[in-house]
Parts: sequence; structure tokens; C-alpha cells
Amino acid sequence: MTVHDGPKPASDPAARRREQRGWYWYDWANQTFNTSVTTVFGALYLTAVAKSDATANVALNGPNPCTTDQGVENSLQRCDVGIFGLQFPAGSLWGYLLSVATVVQVILLPIIGAIADRSQYKKWMLGGFAFTGATAIALMVFVSGDNWQLGAALFMIGEISWGSSIVLYYSFLPEIAGPNERDRVSARGWAVGYLGGGTALALQLVLYLNHDALGMTEEFAVRMCFLSSGVWWAAFAIIPLRRLGRHQAPHGREHGASVITAGFVEIKDTIKQAKTFPLTLAFLGTYLIYTDGISTVANVSAQYGSEELKFENEVLIVTILVIQFVAYVGAMIHGALAQRFGAKRTILGSLLGWVCVLGAAFFVAAGQPLQFYAVAVGIGLVLGGTNALSRSLYSQMVPPGKEAQYFSLYQISEKGTSWLGPLLFAGIGQATGSFRYAIIALAAFFIVGFVLLTMIPVRRAIKAVGNPEPGLV
Repeated sequence: MTVHDGPKPASDPAARRREQRGWYWYDWANQTFNTSVTTVFGALYLTAVAKSDATANVALNGPNPCTTDQGVENSLQRCDVGIFGLQFPAGSLWGYLLSVATVVQVILLPIIGAIADRSQYKKWMLGGFAFTGATAIALMVFVSGDNWQLGAALFMIGEISWGSSIVLYYSFLPEIAGPNERDRVSARGWAVGYLGGGTALALQLVLYLNHDALGMTEEFAVRMCFLSSGVWWAAFAIIPLRRLGRHQAPHGREHGASVITAGFVEIKDTIKQAKTFPLTLAFLGTYLIYTDGISTVANVSAQYGSEELKFENEVLIVTILVIQFVAYVGAMIHGALAQRFGAKRTILGSLLGWVCVLGAAFFVAAGQPLQFYAVAVGIGLVLGGTNALSRSLYSQMVPPGKEAQYFSLYQISEKGTSWLGPLLFAGIGQATGSFRYAIIALAAFFIVGFVLLTMIPVRRAIKAVGNPEPGLV
């Protein structure tokens, strides 16, 4: 088994703070992809473009097949689009894109992580994926009419590049912050990210909602939002690339195919080594349970507001912005609490907060937007902090020199279980005829996560991998 000393933060506090401030900017830069492209504009626009193609393909056979009153089966069949000989409903395009991107990342991210840990090129790999993803999203400005295939290809490149860059970005945390700094640094990074994503989305919504007054079509306004997201991501990514230093000691030859070959050797060693750190794997498994609940709440909140509470799109848009900006405050509060009580206790309190938020969502009355906004404030307060402290606590349990590989497991495992929550939500909604029972059922993820986290001896897990123990955990 190959064992290496891990990278160490700069000894000079001023130099360390400079790197930390630069690191925060990548959260600010990339969050626009997650918020504007994935959550708001991407799904609706690409689905609309695919339906346009489906309509054009069958226009010679009769009236618009996507608006007929026929049975569901016939309607879906007439709205099919195809690629590589495969036919599927246009409305299913977005789900398939996310699924394929996840499969590709499951294969690709461990290799990227191993190469990053092996070489001294981690910062340049981060930049390469950031600029590739940003360029792909910016080029979505050319997706119009019925050319959904171009949009699908560009989004796939953007999604895979984003996931790859996130693994590398996370792995810098142990390199720029000591054990007692990581909770604060991670929380500030998440806070800055939500502030950046919210700012970008707010500016884009001003453009989108006023497209008529600006002499734009709705389609053109959305395409400009894609362009601005790509430019935003690339422009602000320059700041961390300029400020982050090189902390990884060389492990051997650093050029050509040798580093790639050595990366596969690193994967093999890591798989063998992981079995000797069961507490790290136990925390990872626990995190995957409650983070599935977090991502599900974020993904279905608009559906819950629209279909169960009967809100218009304007209310849902305001809700997304409220969550983004309140999440900044929530992450900062979590960072301060972790400094006083430790990350584990703060996460446990946050999980209880999630249960309370879901309970409040159950009782929101239809057509009462102020109640819905209050729930959004609650989500924002616990959203960023839970994720931020989980990231910093996990970084304490990662074996030195294996940061990128273990964070690749962190990233792909999260994606690999992200279907459980939506499946539970949809299944209970269908069985009961109400999404109220579906939303309250998601509390199970946080309750189970709470119970399991209480059983993990975090300090022993940190000691087991050979990392220095922080004062509070």
C-alpha cells in the first residue's frame, strides 16, 4: 500500500488567509451553474426545445400531438424524440440527461481524484474543468428552435465538468485550513456560494421577467441567461486560480502517461485502504442518507408549491431567491456555532431543524405565500450550514494524501443515492393523493441520519486516519 504525507496549509497566517479568501470565490463562481442552469432555466428550456422538435417531427401526421386530449400513452408516444436510435418522451429528456451524467461521473471522478492526488497539477485541473464547463454553458446561447441535441450535449459537458471541478475544489480544504479552521472556512465558502448564486440569479431574473420591455423574446432572454452563467463561472474562477498555491509533494514522474497510469495505481491502493477506515465510511454512509433528504427538499419544493399549494411561478421564483440569500446567513451562523459546540453537535442540531421545517411545510395553507416564504427562510437557515459542516467534518476523516480521491467518493456517492428521496416523495404522493404526506415523509431521512450520526465516534475516526485532532468536533 502506498502511503504519503498529506499536504499541509501554509504556516504564515496571512498567506493562509489569502488562499482561503481566494478559495471562497470558486463557490461564488460555480454556484450559478447549480442555481440558474440546473434548478431554474435548464430543465424547462431544454424540455420545451425537445417538445418543439417532437411537434415538428409529426406535424405532417395531424394536429399538435403534445396538446391533444388523447390518453396518456398515446400522447407520450406522439411527443417522442429520438437519438442514436432510441425513442423517449420529450418530457423525460431532463431526467435522462441527469442520469447519464451521473453514470459518467461515477466512472470518471475517481480517476480524476487519483490523478490529482498523484500529481502537482490539481490547481490546473480545477481550472481546466471550470473553463470547459463554463464554455459549454455559455455556448447554450446557440440552442434554439428544435436543436435540443446541441443543448443536451453542452449541458452534459457542463454537468460533468462541474462535478469534476467540485471534487478538486473540495480537496483543497485540508491544504488551506488547519483542523481548527476548517468548519469556519467551509461554512464561509458555502455562504459565499449561495450569495453568488443568488446574486447571479437575481440579475438574470430581472432580464427574464422584463424581456418584453427590453425588446427580447422569452426564448432569447433564457439563452442570454445561459451565456451570462458561463461568463460568470469563468470570470470569477480566475480569482481562486491566481491565489491557490501548490501544496502537494511530488510522488514520482509528473509528466505524460506515467501520471495517469500512477493514478490508477492510486485508486487500487485507496480501495484497499478504505476498508481499514470503517468509521470514515460510516460517516460517508450517514451523510448520504441525510443529504438525500436535503437535495430532495430543494428539488421538490417548487413542485410542492405549485401543485399542492397552488402558487404561481412568481411566488416560486421569489421563494428560490429567499432560500439563496438566507442560506448565506444560515451558513455563517452554522460556522459560528461549530466554533463553540463542534461540527458534529451543530450538524445534529441542524438535522432536527430540518424536521421542524418539514413539519411547518406540512401545515402551510394553499394560497398563503407568506407562510411559504417563512418555510423558505427555515430551509435557507439549515441548508447551507448542514452541507458546509458535513464537508469540513468529512475532510478531517480523510487519509492524508488521498483528499481528491475520497472527495470523489463523497461526490459520486451523493449522486448515486439522490433518487431515493424523489422516489419516496412521488410514491407517497401517488398513494395518498396529497403531497403534504409526501413532504412530511422526507423527515425520515433526517431522523435516520441524526440517529446514525450520534453513533459515530468522530474523534476516533479522525485519529484512525492519522490526522491531527481539532479542539472541538
